[in-house]
Amino acid sequence: MDRRQFIKRSAAAGAVIGFPTIIPSTVLGKNGSVAPSNRAAIGLIGCGDRAKYAGMYQRYDKSEVVAVCDPFKIRREAFSKKFNNCDMYNDFRELLERDDIDAVHIATPDHWHVPIAMYAAKAGKDIYAEKPLGISIEQDLEARKIVDKHKCVFQYGAQQRSIMHVRLGIELVLNGHIGEVKEIYTWANQGRAGGNPAERPVPEGFDYNMWLGPAVEKPYCADRVSKHGAWHCYDYAIGFIAGWGAHPMDMLQWWADNAGMKEIPVKYEGTGKWAPDDLYNGTTNWDVHCSYANGITLRFMDTQTARQAKPHPAVDGGHGTLFVGSEGWVRVSRGGWATSSEEIRRKAKVPGEKRLVVSKDQIQNFVDCVISRETPVDDLHSAVRSDVATHLSNIALRSGKTVEWDPKKERIRGKDLRHYMQREMRGPWKV
Repeated sequence: MDRRQFIKRSAAAGAVIGFPTIIPSTVLGKNGSVAPSNRAAIGLIGCGDRAKYAGMYQRYDKSEVVAVCDPFKIRREAFSKKFNNCDMYNDFRELLERDDIDAVHIATPDHWHVPIAMYAAKAGKDIYAEKPLGISIEQDLEARKIVDKHKCVFQYGAQQRSIMHVRLGIELVLNGHIGEVKEIYTWANQGRAGGNPAERPVPEGFDYNMWLGPAVEKPYCADRVSKHGAWHCYDYAIGFIAGWGAHPMDMLQWWADNAGMKEIPVKYEGTGKWAPDDLYNGTTNWDVHCSYANGITLRFMDTQTARQAKPHPAVDGGHGTLFVGSEGWVRVSRGGWATSSEEIRRKAKVPGEKRLVVSKDQIQNFVDCVISRETPVDDLHSAVRSDVATHLSNIALRSGKTVEWDPKKERIRGKDLRHYMQREMRGPWKV
């Protein structure tokens, strides 16, 4: 039995028998820190801008990064040095073949999130995936099916659920301190147009074909593979409506999941902007009006649109989620929180019976769950719900039509818009 199996079976046995988990001092390092042989071994896939958060694994005594992977040779070399000159790979499939790796941290461009997660699940690895989830609704639903089948721990990297003031604010709403929720507003940073599409030779030390993966084959240009290209080109993402919209929509979904309505809006209509002839042709601006089956309304906007429309006095800041009730409001965001009155704010100390999972750090929570086999604070099922809502919002904009969602069949009502649920994927990477 390898260490991975031992940890899983020991955790399960402890839960069934009920004995306390006591780690003998012989397996601990100096000063009580966990010895390397007893840490969760992490493989980092993607060494670009978002990979910087993987440094937390080395700062947490229960985990360590043992391998890195990226089609940019210079990037994987740089991150290997950060992690004690660990092993490097160009092809993530080789990393997944290692039996000594417990989990992967996926920090690739958006179009690779779901395909790599599915490969990882089939390889028996637990998964931390950066937001957003897939670049289509079909990808989201398939990811959930495969991860559930292989019983993997999955943490969504939206991160706000590990911020104390976000948790406190949502607990106020859950416990009825603003009365009955009537309206919700979410907003996030607008996208970017432009980009230089001029074709250039592929740089030495860069596996461009691997970087493209399931995306349609296009000529190489520097702006295409930059972080802005990966976030704003429609071949690799749908734009900041998902890339940044994931944050406020995930906070909204945390409330919905715990308010007895594990669902998303069933109707979407709105307007938006994008630059179809630019390299960066993802959605840049949006204003979507949504409604839940129970009558609660949601208005989902980009920050620029929100500032111009000012639909509610409390809509403020670069991104946020605002709950408006019959007796007040609560606004939460990464940067802070606010309430309609100081009286409501003071109640956060003892909000009531409905409490949320406490997580002080998104990566630490993931590592703890890899070891304990518990469900992380930002689980895949919740991530699928919030991500699908951003896709349906985008479909409403791109089609110019009202989109209705069937929550039981998990598909768009009406065949004329259903083709928007899929995206073409280049072989051999089809979902």
